[in-house]
Amino acid sequence: MPGKTASLPALSADELAALPASERVRYRLLAADCRHHANDNIADFIEDGELDEIQAEVQKQLQGVLRALVIDTDSDHNTQDTAKRVAKMFVREVFKGRYVQAPDVTEFPNITRLNELMIVGPITVRSACSHHLCPIVGRVWIGLLPNEHSNLIGLSKYARLTDWIMSRPQIQEEAVTMLANELQERVQPDGLGIVMEADHFCMHWRGVKDSDSMMTNSVMRGAFLKDPNLRREFLSLLSKK
Repeated sequence: MPGKTASLPALSADELAALPASERVRYRLLAADCRHHANDNIADFIEDGELDEIQAEVQKQLQGVLRALVIDTDSDHNTQDTAKRVAKMFVREVFKGRYVQAPDVTEFPNITRLNELMIVGPITVRSACSHHLCPIVGRVWIGLLPNEHSNLIGLSKYARLTDWIMSRPQIQEEAVTMLANELQERVQPDGLGIVMEADHFCMHWRGVKDSDSMMTNSVMRGAFLKDPNLRREFLSLLSKK
């Protein structure tokens, strides 16, 4: 966050250690002028053991939310461990893409100089809307036109990278762009196309409560953007899946 560092108070190691883990991580982020929006990965700023502390903080705050909702968690056996369960779910599962490093990606040389269209998918994705923290559940297709001189990555790694990007609170349009950026950097293909189709429970569960609407969006890069025939071939193959 540009401009924040100048007003950030200097803290000694002891003062920093006395802060809650979430504040220590936030301090490091601000000191580095690093953005930490809901869909950003902040793993580089989390030290050993701090994720456990953050989970405990989230649990404590969620217990306060339940109390504010006038839920008697002391006598209601169904909600006695709800704060603990939800905190673990947020930090270790549905939002884990914010707090852990990217998965290891196996690369191997493109010995046969592959340069033909390949499609990976559908990959089932689970994310959450950053507006209401409601689930987003859908499918992603990845189309690649490999560069004959660049390395390839293992097939399962597309799913792992997709899960890492999607396991954060966000909006679908930004999620697809972030996934495209990650794959573009790692694979450096001649062409890249990504299509995502998803149900948004912020529409199904609340608001208009429309049970049928889905959102589909795409990102096209390189040859997929420039060559309408390649783009048409990719999209036509998806319609058959």
